[in-house]
Amino acid sequence: MEGRISTFTLVSLVLSGVGAINVNIPKEIYEFARGDNITLPCKFIPKTPSKDALVIISWSGEADGIEPDETQILTYYSHNKVTDIQSKYEGRVSLDVDVATGKANLKINSIRLSDNKEYMCLVNIPKDDEGKPADTAILVVLVAPSKPICKIEGKAQYGQNINLTCLSAEGSPTPVYTWKSEDVRKAPRIPDPRTTDKGGILSLYNISKDTSGYYTCTSKNKIRSATCNITLAVLPPSMNIGSTAGIIGGVAALLVVIIVAICCCCFIKKRKKKKEEEKYAMGVREDEYSDKQPVKNGESRIADGQEDDRVHDDSSVRGPIEGSDRYEERSERDYKTRSDYDDRRSDYDDRRSDYDDRRSDYTDRRSDYDDRRSDYDDRREKYSDRNERYDDDRRDDRRDDRRDDRRDDRRDRRDDDDHYDEPSEDRDLDRPPVPTNKPPKKDYRD
Repeated sequence: MEGRISTFTLVSLVLSGVGAINVNIPKEIYEFARGDNITLPCKFIPKTPSKDALVIISWSGEADGIEPDETQILTYYSHNKVTDIQSKYEGRVSLDVDVATGKANLKINSIRLSDNKEYMCLVNIPKDDEGKPADTAILVVLVAPSKPICKIEGKAQYGQNINLTCLSAEGSPTPVYTWKSEDVRKAPRIPDPRTTDKGGILSLYNISKDTSGYYTCTSKNKIRSATCNITLAVLPPSMNIGSTAGIIGGVAALLVVIIVAICCCCFIKKRKKKKEEEKYAMGVREDEYSDKQPVKNGESRIADGQEDDRVHDDSSVRGPIEGSDRYEERSERDYKTRSDYDDRRSDYDDRRSDYDDRRSDYTDRRSDYDDRRSDYDDRREKYSDRNERYDDDRRDDRRDDRRDDRRDDRRDRRDDDDHYDEPSEDRDLDRPPVPTNKPPKKDYRD
């Protein structure tokens, strides 16, 4: 306590020549990242230090758009050591105070982007209101810029003026926006002198085809940067997207109508052809479904052994038959035609059934023929085997016959030789004997 009293005594001696209170915040700007727990320092020195003096310390924050009565954050009263904190700051804000040493620091937990304000530390001491009773500092909550959104304001047509806008929803300090552009070949473009770039708005005047290309906006502050891209296609007034889409839709609808019409025509033609084929298959003739040609004046009509619809006299025609009689006759004729058609259809069904029976018989005969052919192939193989054996036997017989013939020939030759050796009375000794197998030669000497 003695040391503290001596300190107050020294401070009072130093300030005796000043004779006023002094409140001081060391820095003018404090920067912290969003979510940090921070402390804003505040020091005060009273005119006449006293342990029993009443000291009232208050902190407030001013920001754009905030009413003056909503700027108060907290108030501290030294006589009962009570701190009055505004309801919206409860749980986030506290005061680190020590009147004896002149400390009145403000603590804020989990700072937000809305905490970007100018804060003021005010110290009120009765009879000590001269000098510097308050000091201020700016708190900057650092927030990286969010991804900006790029838009086109105006019509991208020849000769129009348009704006390209770029804006990040959040960022602290306020981001700085810059635009860069490339042509359709992605080559860097030299900005037009009339083009302006301010606050994320790129203004383009009297645009043309050459203005088309790719545009990139960069949003940047102390923490980091973010970008967005936009493609600008400048078209003639008659080639805007709406009219182009309308033309394409009309052409597509016309093509659909043409295709449907072609399909309907093909279907009708195919159906008509099918009906004609059915009529031809059932033996229906066109003249059976049409009325006969009307007779000329003065002529009678008799067909298929039936009398004419008119009643004739020996001398002249009595008159036309009543309409009801003609209708009955025509109905009867139509009924007969229908009956004939049903009979022919029944005959066609009978012929169809007969044809199916013949086809089944043909299939059976074909199967029987295949069986006989298989048997014939088997017999042919057996016959080939017998021929081979027969040829072998015959070859052996021929060989034996030739061998027997050669043996007989040799035997005959030996017999002939023995015959030549035997003497004969009738034999001419001057001539050689004639072989038995040759006729004797004539003797011309007689």
